[in-house]
Amino acid sequence: MERMRRHAIQAIPWLLGFLLAAHPARAQDNAAAVGAPPPSPRVIRVAAVGDIMMGTTFPEEILPPEDGATLFRAAMPLLSGYDIVFGNLEGPLTDVEKSPKCPNPQRKGRPCFAFRTPPRYVEHLLSAGFNALNVANNHSLDFGMEGLDNTLAALDNAGIRAIGGERVAVFTEAGKRIAVAGFSYSLPTRYVHPLLDPDRAREIVVGLKAENDVVVVSFHGGAEGKAALRVADAEEEFLGEKRGNVVRFARAAVDAGADLVLGHGPHVPRALEIYRGKLIAYSLGNFATYSFFNLKEESGIGYVLQAELSPETGDVVRFRTPSLALRDLGIPHPDPSGRAEKLLRKLSEEFLSVEPDAAERRETLSRLWQ
Repeated sequence: MERMRRHAIQAIPWLLGFLLAAHPARAQDNAAAVGAPPPSPRVIRVAAVGDIMMGTTFPEEILPPEDGATLFRAAMPLLSGYDIVFGNLEGPLTDVEKSPKCPNPQRKGRPCFAFRTPPRYVEHLLSAGFNALNVANNHSLDFGMEGLDNTLAALDNAGIRAIGGERVAVFTEAGKRIAVAGFSYSLPTRYVHPLLDPDRAREIVVGLKAENDVVVVSFHGGAEGKAALRVADAEEEFLGEKRGNVVRFARAAVDAGADLVLGHGPHVPRALEIYRGKLIAYSLGNFATYSFFNLKEESGIGYVLQAELSPETGDVVRFRTPSLALRDLGIPHPDPSGRAEKLLRKLSEEFLSVEPDAAERRETLSRLWQ
C-alpha cells in the first residue's frame, strides 16, 4: 500500500503537466481569474495649464535663469504621461524688431505690454512635454502677423501643434480622433475663432464634432485679476474691452458637441463645473509668466488640470488639480499647501450654489474631483 501511495504522489506532476498541455488556454484563463485584476479601461488623458510667457526681450531683456532651461523643471512631473499636454502661449516666439502694438512702450502714463520671447525657447516647451499650444489670445499679435507667423513656424518645426482658428490640432488616442480648437475675444484673424459670437462658435463646434470623436475647446476670455475670480453668467469687460460671456460660450460649446472646455486669460483660477457630463474649467490661471506679470495673491498661484475622458462618450471620468505656486518672477513650483485647489473648490461651490440643481451638480463634481 505504501508503495502504491508513493507512485501516486510521483504521478501528480506528470498529470498536471498533461492537463496544462492539453488545455493551455483554460489554464491561462484560470490563472488570470485567480491572479491579477483585469486591465483598467483605456482613457484619454489630458493635462492642461493656463498662461505661459517665458520671458521677454522687449522693451528690455528680462529672461529666466539659465536662459530658461530650468523654467519648467519643477512642474514637469505634473505634465508627464499624458496624451495631450495643453497650454496657452501668451506672446509670440519671434525676433521681429518693432511692435505695431507698442511703438512707444516707454511712454508716460498707461504702460503698453508687448511680449517677445526668443524662438529658441520653443525647445523648453518641447522638453516640458507640451504638444498643443493655444495662440488665439490677445498677445499673439504683439509683433504683428510676422511675429505670429514666426511663432507658428517655431512650433511646427518642434512638432508642437498650434491651436487657434484654422489651426485645429488633431490627435489619435485610444482609437479615437481628438480635435483641439481655439477661440478668443481678440481681433479675428484666420487664427482666431470668435468667442463673442456664440452662434458662429456653435456652428464651428458642430462641424468639428461631425469629423472627430472627441472635441476639446480652448477659449481666451473673461475679465482679469482678483476682481474677476468669480465667474458669472454675464457679459464681462476689462479696461473697456468686451471679453465675452464665458459661461454662455462654454455651455453652448458643450451643447454643440464639445467634450472638454479649457478657459484662460483672467490670470487667476476660476470655478470648474460638470455640465452634461463634460468638464469646464473657466480659467486655468497663470502657469509660467516670467516678468511683467502681477503675481500677488491669487495671481501668483495656479494649477495643472489632469483630466481623464471616456473615449466612447467624451465624458470626464475623473480629474485632479494639483496646485502650483509661481516664484522668483513667475517660475512654477508644486505647492504642497494646495492653495490653488482650495480656492478652486471654494469658487466652484459658490458658482454652483445658484444653479437650480445645485446639490446634484455639486455631488457629481465632488465625486469626480480626486
